[in-house]
Amino acid sequence: MKIIILGAGQVGGTLAEHLAREENDITVVDTDGKRLQELHTRLDIRTVSGAGSYPMVLRQAGCEDADMLIAVTNSDEVNMIACQVAHYLFNTPTKIARVRATAYLTRKRLFAHDAVPIDVLISPEQVVTDYIRRLIEHPGALQVLEFAGGLVQLVAVRAIYGGPLVGQELGFLRRHMPSVDTRVAAIYRKDRPIIPRGDTVIEADDEVFFLAARRDIRSVMSELRRLDRDFRRVMIAGGGSIGERLAEHLEHSHQIKIIEHNLHRCTQLSEHLDRTVVLHGSATSKRLLEEENIEDCDIFCALTNDEEVNIMSSMLAKRMGARKVLTLINNAAYVDLVQGGEIDIAISPQQATIGSLLTHVRRGDIVNVHSLRRGAAEAIEAIAHGDTQSSKVVGRAIGEINLPQGTTIGAVVRGKDVLIAHDAVMVESGDHVILFMIDKRRIRDVERLFQVGLTFFDNGLPG
Repeated sequence: MKIIILGAGQVGGTLAEHLAREENDITVVDTDGKRLQELHTRLDIRTVSGAGSYPMVLRQAGCEDADMLIAVTNSDEVNMIACQVAHYLFNTPTKIARVRATAYLTRKRLFAHDAVPIDVLISPEQVVTDYIRRLIEHPGALQVLEFAGGLVQLVAVRAIYGGPLVGQELGFLRRHMPSVDTRVAAIYRKDRPIIPRGDTVIEADDEVFFLAARRDIRSVMSELRRLDRDFRRVMIAGGGSIGERLAEHLEHSHQIKIIEHNLHRCTQLSEHLDRTVVLHGSATSKRLLEEENIEDCDIFCALTNDEEVNIMSSMLAKRMGARKVLTLINNAAYVDLVQGGEIDIAISPQQATIGSLLTHVRRGDIVNVHSLRRGAAEAIEAIAHGDTQSSKVVGRAIGEINLPQGTTIGAVVRGKDVLIAHDAVMVESGDHVILFMIDKRRIRDVERLFQVGLTFFDNGLPG
């Protein structure tokens, strides 16, 4: 595919890296020449220096025959105008834009084809808020991802010494829990991926990714580690867009406190939120945390725009007795460095957002993509189409499907029914198939699996 990316920041740069590895024709546009040079040196891509909303710059980038425009600059307005220019001057088939401001997002009619023609809107703040909300709903999880409208969840947990399954073969899980169906999709041991088999033994400290129906998640988690009690008291550092959205979602079921250093913003939050306690001050103030009984806090979420404040306030909160701390880290390279010590969960907004973008770039009918392990692995939800003649998966048992190396099928969703993947499960047309890939370089092979052959269309022609 020929793809133009506007914006060479964290999201644009990471996206270019993902897509360039997959043999796409990528052009990145930005006003920052130094950043473009850095990307060009590292990746096999074209770069164009200039404002992404200017017709001449888009023409120079090759917009006349581009398949897709992805506008992820820091300006909502530039992203929106660029899509408008690409639509009316160059007839670009697919236009994706990152739009942050709620003032725009609440006006859905604004993005119709006769107004600001954007095919896919990406709101990073909403993506990250949903990501954090799921982690708060599943204490003890490192990652919680949803598929098939939430019917299936993929959960990553760290196996703890003393857990019922630690030291046991995976086959024991089925015998021990005959009424709960689950599939371990992958295991990471000291950052090395292991393809799970029935005789694979779980070790303490393993990072285990498993798929199960939403209703069974807690039961499976309890086999890998002692279940944490529910989070009730939540303290949020940072009353920005993510902090406010999270508080709004949780305040009727949890006790929420927000610490915000800007007095004017505190007033706005107090007026907008119903039950949340809004505190004016610094999240790195030991005195403030002490006064607000940080030792009673179930989870401290550092969500400010300042990475240093997030890390320092999280470490301080943990040392002062907060049960768990969750930290927003803008530089994805730091996530591995800080997670697992005093910081329980580190989240990269870029990695969370990349999945939303990749969903719309994949070939075949791919409806969900989640980037995992800092982009090395992926979880994909694909819809099977066709028949036994035209499809490589329809009409075949899972055990018969020729999967690329390092790829496992975790579950098949048929209507509202969740079928955890076992060798005998047959794939039917219309099924949502959830796959886990430890080697993202195999993505093209997976896409080809779900592309329908010409015979499907030939058979449909009137004869």
